[in-house]
Amino acid sequence: MSKLIISTQYCENYGSPSEPYWKFKGGSEYVVKGLDFDADYEWAESRVDQILVKVRDQIEISNTMCEEYILGWDLVADDYLTEFEKSQLEYEGSITYPAKVLEVA
Repeated sequence: MSKLIISTQYCENYGSPSEPYWKFKGGSEYVVKGLDFDADYEWAESRVDQILVKVRDQIEISNTMCEEYILGWDLVADDYLTEFEKSQLEYEGSITYPAKVLEVA
């Protein structure tokens, strides 16, 4: 088993709709758990594309004042922790804010 990590970019408009001034504000990592991928990367890539179509509306937002969009993805082991989860464990001893888990319909 493995899980899919989806990385995003978040931007805010500090201007107005008619005169935008976009600032990049970081991003998030989302998780799709319980995937069964084998070593065939081409097959896995095709399957991930299908999953992204299904979860895109749970992730992306676009309006005149903010945007969040998918930058990329990675297939990882079930025990993988995001950088934010690792830092919570290191500095706080527990994960209070885990990566958001997405449901594939």
